[in-house]
Amino acid sequence: MAGDPSRVVVLVSGSGTNLQALIDAAEDPAYGVRIVAVGADRDGIEGLKRAERAGIPTFVKPVAQFTSREHWDTALADSVATFEPDLVVLAGFMKLVGPGFLRRFPHRVLNTHPALSPSFPGMQGPADALAYGVKVTGATVFVVDEGVDTGPIVAQTVVDVLDDDDTDSLHERIKVAERRMLVDTVGRWAREGITIINRKVRFGQ
Repeated sequence: MAGDPSRVVVLVSGSGTNLQALIDAAEDPAYGVRIVAVGADRDGIEGLKRAERAGIPTFVKPVAQFTSREHWDTALADSVATFEPDLVVLAGFMKLVGPGFLRRFPHRVLNTHPALSPSFPGMQGPADALAYGVKVTGATVFVVDEGVDTGPIVAQTVVDVLDDDDTDSLHERIKVAERRMLVDTVGRWAREGITIINRKVRFGQ
C-alpha cells in the first residue's frame, strides 16, 4: 500500500550508534521507515542490545561458522531476505558483502565511508586524510557495489580538518556528521526512492 513505511534491515558489527540514530528517527511515522530486523556478524555486541531494547528482531551470522566466505554471504542474504527489506543499511558493519548478496538486493544496499569518496578508501580514511594534509574531509553515503567504497554516491558531507586534529578527534567529528547524513539519506530514500543512471544518483523515481 502507498504510504506504508519502507522496510529496512540494518547490519552492525559494534556499538550501533548509527543504528540507534535510525531507531530514534523511525519512531516518527513521518520518517517513513520501519526497521524490521538488525543483523550482525558477531554476538554480544551493543548494537544487538540496542535492537533488542527497541523490540526489533535480531540475527547473528559469524563468518567462522561457515566453510567459506561464499557460504556465509549466501546465509547472510537468506537471513536478510526473510524480512523482505526495501533497503539494507550497513551501519558500522565491518564485513564486505559479496556479489551473491548484492544480486539479491540490487541497488538496495547502503553504506557509509568516513571520507569524501573517491578519496581515501578503505579502513583508514580519517588517518589517510590527515596524513595527506587535506583541509577538508568528510563522509559519504553510497550504494554498495563489488568494490571497496566505490559504489554510486548518494550523499556527502564536509568536515573541516583543524590544525590541532589527530586521527581520533577528526574521526569523532566525522562520525557525528556521518550519522546525521545517514539518517537524512535513509529517510529520503524511504519516502522518495532513488534513481541511478550512469553512477549519478537522484532522489525520486
